[in-house]
Amino acid sequence: MSDTALPSVLFVCVHNAGRSQMAAAFLTHLAGDRVQVRSAGSAPADSVNPAVVAAMAEVGIDVSAEVPKVLTVEAVQASDVVITMGCGDTCPVFPGKRYLDWQLPDPAGQGVEAVRPIRDEIEQRIRGLLDEIAPEGQA
Repeated sequence: MSDTALPSVLFVCVHNAGRSQMAAAFLTHLAGDRVQVRSAGSAPADSVNPAVVAAMAEVGIDVSAEVPKVLTVEAVQASDVVITMGCGDTCPVFPGKRYLDWQLPDPAGQGVEAVRPIRDEIEQRIRGLLDEIAPEGQA
């Protein structure tokens, strides 16, 4: 099977240091090789939010080696589904792509206690998305 046969999802937030990193990590963790996963930010931070790293470690997912990436036109064009999380008008829009906007609090500057409910909400949304785009047993 070629990579093009896999559904691909791009998660975008402003800094690519919190919400989009958590979403990408959950989808990668839960989907394995059934989905191609990307994340990016319209104004990437220097590193992933430490509270996000800690919150994800609590559920057994290590994002400590992830690096925020800049949003490119190519990443959007290469994705089937683009999920934005608070990047507003800075996200490019292309015809034929499916866009979802997940309204989630920004974990920037928050402690791990504030990040946990955001993490849990993202996990629930990822599980629903995965059931829709790449159900178990589809290979």
